[in-house]
Amino acid sequence: MLLLKNCSYIAAPENGGIITNSDILIEANKIKQISKGVWEDPDIHKTLDCSGCIVIPGLVNTHHHFFQTLTRNLPDVQNAKLFDWLTYLYEIWKNIDRDAVYYSTMLAVGELLKTGCTLTTDHHYLYPENFMGDLIGTQFEAAGKLGIRFSPSRGSMSLGRKQGGLPPDSVIQSEEAILEDSQRVIEEYNDPSEDSMRRIVLAPCSPFSVTKANMRKTAQLARKYNVRLHTHLAETKDEEAFCNDVFGKNPLALMEEVEFLGEDVFFAHGVFFNDEELRVLANTKTSIAHCPSSNMRLGSGVARVKDMLKLGINVGLAVDGSASNDTSDMLAELRNALLLQRVINGADALRCREVFKMATENGARMLNFSKTGKIKPGYLADLAVFDLNRLEYTGSLSDPLAALIFSGISHQTKYTIVNGKVTVENGYLVGEDEEYLIKKGNEASERLLKVLRQAI
Repeated sequence: MLLLKNCSYIAAPENGGIITNSDILIEANKIKQISKGVWEDPDIHKTLDCSGCIVIPGLVNTHHHFFQTLTRNLPDVQNAKLFDWLTYLYEIWKNIDRDAVYYSTMLAVGELLKTGCTLTTDHHYLYPENFMGDLIGTQFEAAGKLGIRFSPSRGSMSLGRKQGGLPPDSVIQSEEAILEDSQRVIEEYNDPSEDSMRRIVLAPCSPFSVTKANMRKTAQLARKYNVRLHTHLAETKDEEAFCNDVFGKNPLALMEEVEFLGEDVFFAHGVFFNDEELRVLANTKTSIAHCPSSNMRLGSGVARVKDMLKLGINVGLAVDGSASNDTSDMLAELRNALLLQRVINGADALRCREVFKMATENGARMLNFSKTGKIKPGYLADLAVFDLNRLEYTGSLSDPLAALIFSGISHQTKYTIVNGKVTVENGYLVGEDEEYLIKKGNEASERLLKVLRQAI
């Protein structure tokens, strides 16, 4: 058993919002009890002092590209919009190898864990023709070492430049190869159990990098195995123009045609939906992974989150790839989501409790995890503990949950717990030495950038 003792604040909305001065007892991988008082159970093997801390449900990241952690902050694309940005970066990404996948996964997962995220997906759609090994297996190996709950997307691209698409032909695959490997990874890695640490999502990359046939067949395969579906959609006006030029319709209409809508589908971004399209999303119970930092970074636009929530659309939060966000700071994403809506819709457009729900319950529902996203007995012990007894939170404790968004100069947890196990302790990763990870990550990044420099 694991005991979180003397928790100054526990974010549990079903119990009135905030529980004060209580303990959380964890048995195996689930929350057993929340109560006040001293515990003397001999089976408690570890006690964490949470005095001065707030405990929140682990945050859920609903869209990412882990491999991009190796190509952050590149000067040539610091001011580029999406299509130009992609065209430049594909020339680097087409050279990723196993080490790049392994260490970029560890870097992204490490940042997520240290900023309160306990459940994440990853949209890996890049399969270079010379890649050796099991790419998704490599990701599971790295994520498992750090201990995060992981539901990656087996992405795909089948529409190369010769066929009018955006990606280089060396990173696309045939529809047969995509479907064969998608079935393999589901059968090998997908665990549908309630407390699963491994799930699979199928995720054609985007309307400008896959064929309609690939979209439709992927949807059919996903539903055969009852796994989630994902893709980028309505991110930029360029995408809308591309779909109208190539397919004769808007991105969402294309998704309707290929049967890529429903409660098992979540789209990344969703910036450019009109009123009727929002009603389609609501009626089909299709979800949106909102990526505010990335949308700001690339100048893509502002998603209509306020309108989506009003219509009952399930909206989660996501950091997106680290080449369009430059960080995997999950708590920062909550702040940016809150403030960005207020820029266009006023000071009460999005409230702190709403954005916390987006980042916990909504995200868990999007990824089909029914027993995480809340702090209550019987739920999985996926928790993030932030120390509020710090200079930067002084004066903000009249609302300790909102303090995490409105105040603070560091978004790092004191403890992060996933499936009942401590993955971050006193601010440091438990599963890997951080200095070693920094060294290996920088080496992998330098190898990729060296190839680009030689090509130039």
